[in-house]
Amino acid sequence: MLWEVLGSALLGLAVALVAVHRFADRFRNRPLVLATGPAAAFGGGVITHVVLGPGHPLPTLAVAVLVAAALLSLLVRPRGGAPVRGRPRVGAA
Repeated sequence: MLWEVLGSALLGLAVALVAVHRFADRFRNRPLVLATGPAAAFGGGVITHVVLGPGHPLPTLAVAVLVAAALLSLLVRPRGGAPVRGRPRVGAA
């Protein structure tokens, strides 16, 4: 389990580094992204290990990467700069 968890955290850090490098203009806080990636992958790896049990390292690492990517996607800001405030009106003329 120790190697799966450490591998998950390292993969989460790799996902965060790639995200920060590739989409530097879309993330507001680089340290937050670099902390969220490993933490999310660690949590995803632990939960997957508990659910699947020992002996499933590849699915555990795969789910850890998916959880890290999903949580990092919540930190992405819109392309236009500041987010749109208020709710759009549906059917307004």
